[in-house]
Amino acid sequence: MKRILLPIITIFSLLVNFAYSETAADYSQASVSIKFYDRTMYYPGSKDDNPIYVDVAITNKGTETLRFKLADDRMFSLDFYAYTIKNTTLPHTKDLVIKRSTNQTVYFRELAIEPGETYSFVENVKDYIQIDEPSIYYLEMRFYPELYKSRMIEIASNRLSLDIRPAPSASSSSILPVENKTTSLLKPEAISPDKVVEQTITARQKSLWDQYFLYMDIEQMMVRNSEVNRKYKNASADERNRMLQVYKADLMQNRIDYDIVSIPERFQIENTSYSQTEGTVSVLEWFKYPNFSEKKRYIYKVRQRDGIWQIYDYSVTNLGTE
Repeated sequence: MKRILLPIITIFSLLVNFAYSETAADYSQASVSIKFYDRTMYYPGSKDDNPIYVDVAITNKGTETLRFKLADDRMFSLDFYAYTIKNTTLPHTKDLVIKRSTNQTVYFRELAIEPGETYSFVENVKDYIQIDEPSIYYLEMRFYPELYKSRMIEIASNRLSLDIRPAPSASSSSILPVENKTTSLLKPEAISPDKVVEQTITARQKSLWDQYFLYMDIEQMMVRNSEVNRKYKNASADERNRMLQVYKADLMQNRIDYDIVSIPERFQIENTSYSQTEGTVSVLEWFKYPNFSEKKRYIYKVRQRDGIWQIYDYSVTNLGTE
């Protein structure tokens, strides 16, 4: 009996494969590519506060009309994958897993792209991938032209390098700063850029380092050095955190960036100019010595995120001595 069943099963499998190959569409000339839609700084956490928008482009590189299905809910038409340097895959979001494991009707449209044409749309990567840690990841997408249930048919995209940085609050300090002589936690407030700079300089005068770092984007300050920036990009999350702590310690001991940690005797806010997201604050500082005085002009660059302004860069001009 077994000898009879085996040939029958084999013949049946061949017929099914033949029928499938006759009816399956040819997607060999379809190309899928991704690129960042509005490249900016990306952080772990909320998909709404810090989305990672990617432009998806499906191109017909063949000579015949390309037809495929596109689900109204794109989660049933494509997938994103993010890999660490060690080739570990990040997990999918809970919403995505629940949605795909629930029995439901998937609504879709049948689209046709003529030779040489491209169909594109924008997706938020954080709808698909759970990103909890800062690091450098490799991002790619897979498109399912016959929808997710038929994911044996897929088209892989190019790969992008995705740099996830520590959140701004974490960049400033790995430990929440505490106010001088109190046990209350310090939190940055939604104050104006000139007030941010004024409080930062005042905190340095009084050696209140926790308050000094409160409105400073330490990460951005550190990677202004091109060599440090290269090492930081290639470092693991733990190594990045160590580099940030060493940089802060060097600042506190006045071993690097001497101007930014110098103690001015007097200073004055010259002018402030800013848009909704970025700005500059010009400051005059005086240093009085026994036989002469020195004057400098600082230009602090500030950036706003979630209503909080932070110093991320500066330049200084020596205006001479008197």
